[in-house]
Amino acid sequence: MVNISEVTAAPSPDLLTPDDCAVLFIDHQPQMFFGTGSGDRTAIINSTVGLAKAAKAFDVPVVLSTVAAETFSGPIMPQLPEVFPEQKIIDRTTMNAWEDVNFVEAVKATGRKKLVFAGLWTEVCIVLPVLSALAQGYEVYVVTDASGGVTPQAHEHAVQRMVQAGAVPVTWVQVLLELQRDWARTETYAAVGDVVKEHGGTYGLGMVYAQAIIGAHAAG
Repeated sequence: MVNISEVTAAPSPDLLTPDDCAVLFIDHQPQMFFGTGSGDRTAIINSTVGLAKAAKAFDVPVVLSTVAAETFSGPIMPQLPEVFPEQKIIDRTTMNAWEDVNFVEAVKATGRKKLVFAGLWTEVCIVLPVLSALAQGYEVYVVTDASGGVTPQAHEHAVQRMVQAGAVPVTWVQVLLELQRDWARTETYAAVGDVVKEHGGTYGLGMVYAQAIIGAHAAG
């Protein structure tokens, strides 16, 4: 029950902030994309790059990981190292990234307790580490439009399984705007606008229109 005397203009602690989360990109590789059938693969690529640029804009730590890059799955999609040119890419043999020591140590090194996951495929290389991270006490968010499964059913059931275990499904734009939250935050305003205009589809076009017609400082 609400105690009106204790109500304040303060955000929920459940909201993501640039200081409390890390973003984990898992297995965005050619062979994995070839087998993805849960949604439009070009849209997944766009969402993944949008999420990466969101993390970059807010200086959120990231972990980039691949599986069997040299023997089966191919290199990580080139747009990710373009956004993070200095970031080491952790290659694994394990389908469950959380069973790879180097991956887990990289996650621990971020010092963050909220983990934002995105990757391919949802029903294997995302659900396995998500359940593992939840079991060890992390708060977990899954960017569903920057992830994909072999079939729509596989993706949907994996998301359901993770939600039932305690993970929170989000989209890349939701992460971006949750990190910004206030258009008066001028230090990231321009960067957020640029990401939206480049990767936000008609929302991005709306910002272009608003700034052209209303003025350069039109909010999103």
